[in-house]
Amino acid sequence: MTAGSRIVAMGHYQPSRVVTNDDLAKIVDTNDAWIRDRVGIAERRIADAETVADMATSAAEKALAGSGLTAADIDMVVVATCSSVDRCPNVATRVAARLGITAPAAFDLNTACSGFSYGLATADHAIRAGAARNAIVVGAEKLSDVTDWTDRSTAVLFGDGAGAAVVTAVPDGEEPGVGPVLWGSAPDKGDVLRIEGWQPYIQQEGQIVFRWATTALAPFALQACERAGVRPEELAAFVPHQANTRIIDGIVKRLGLGPDVVVAKDLVESGNTSAASIPLALSKLVERREVPSGAPVLIFGFGGGLTYAGQVVRCP
Repeated sequence: MTAGSRIVAMGHYQPSRVVTNDDLAKIVDTNDAWIRDRVGIAERRIADAETVADMATSAAEKALAGSGLTAADIDMVVVATCSSVDRCPNVATRVAARLGITAPAAFDLNTACSGFSYGLATADHAIRAGAARNAIVVGAEKLSDVTDWTDRSTAVLFGDGAGAAVVTAVPDGEEPGVGPVLWGSAPDKGDVLRIEGWQPYIQQEGQIVFRWATTALAPFALQACERAGVRPEELAAFVPHQANTRIIDGIVKRLGLGPDVVVAKDLVESGNTSAASIPLALSKLVERREVPSGAPVLIFGFGGGLTYAGQVVRCP
């Protein structure tokens, strides 16, 4: 048993191919101004040959390299994804094999866009219970595989990529760096965002999702802060799921976050990457040193299901 866990390193990966709004305007009836105004996205990265497992491995490898640990130290691998076309073997075991991690607990988790927070909480709980000591938690998506590029309502939204965190048990006497999770769902609205069937495309009732996100989520994010004993004004950064700048701005306003709080808006250059969006954005903040080490950061995911989850973490 241990008092808790902390994130010691982050890593991320994005494909090299950039698809701009102007590029999409050549495929569907849209334009750069419309996309920026509605969702705030300017461009996104699209994978070609890379699979979900390829991107997950690259992000995890980078996180592991920065952690001070080796593959031999890792005893749990969790991958959050809703877009892997390969069902078995799962992505987590493929990542473990490629990194040379032997005999870990390895599983995939699908709560769509809240997946990283769910995965982080699951790893934290395992570490607290003594079932694991060091874990890699990855959010990885290849949403381009499930995007209908002729549907302008969804084709403009999504991108590909992965982000990863190495999570370890805290030493005796040290405060945990991963706060208690606030998680849940609104299953009665679960059918408003779907990837179903053997030839699936993302289908979304955008206005319903938007109204739910802008009205229901801020109180849950506030509860995550309360569970961690951190007031919103004490946050150094807020890293929400990167779905829509208007949703993000609405949650920021309802939380009462001041101008000194760094608010991640990686979707401008990455689009909506579902389970990858939070670790991808947080990894970039860490890499650019925009948030001090040890500072409290609220992460909060929401999306398909409709699921949500968030916790306060200490910046690695």
